[in-house]
Amino acid sequence: MKCIYCQCEESKVLDSRSTEETNSIRRRRECLGCGKRFTTYETIETVPILVVKKDGSRQAFNIEKIRSGMIRACEKRPVSISQIDTMAEDIEKQIQNSLRQEIPSQEIGELVMQKLKAVDEIAYVRFASVYRQFKDVTNFIKLITEM
Repeated sequence: MKCIYCQCEESKVLDSRSTEETNSIRRRRECLGCGKRFTTYETIETVPILVVKKDGSRQAFNIEKIRSGMIRACEKRPVSISQIDTMAEDIEKQIQNSLRQEIPSQEIGELVMQKLKAVDEIAYVRFASVYRQFKDVTNFIKLITEM
């Protein structure tokens, strides 16, 4: 980190605090060259993630779409909103940690199904029936027998 006064690249951190309004850290520094103090802010750099749809089109990743799909699948089930939020955030972290800029929508659907299956099998079946677009009862029965 360069000093704003003398451009020296050596400084020491005197104090670090997280900021409430943003996901950043405020650091108070002291230049080892001139001794003057200055403040820096560190923020997490996020890479935009695009979702590749079945038809080949691309759109920005949106955690709200995952949340709303999970909420619909969990309607009238004993799954709390906090559980849904936690599952959605876990999926978002998994996608971000993959360090890929594009992810097929099918992979996201599979991640959602894995999370739902672990929490509530009825919600899992509901989501799977819409996600996999079952055309007849045989596919539905096959899914249930696999469980």
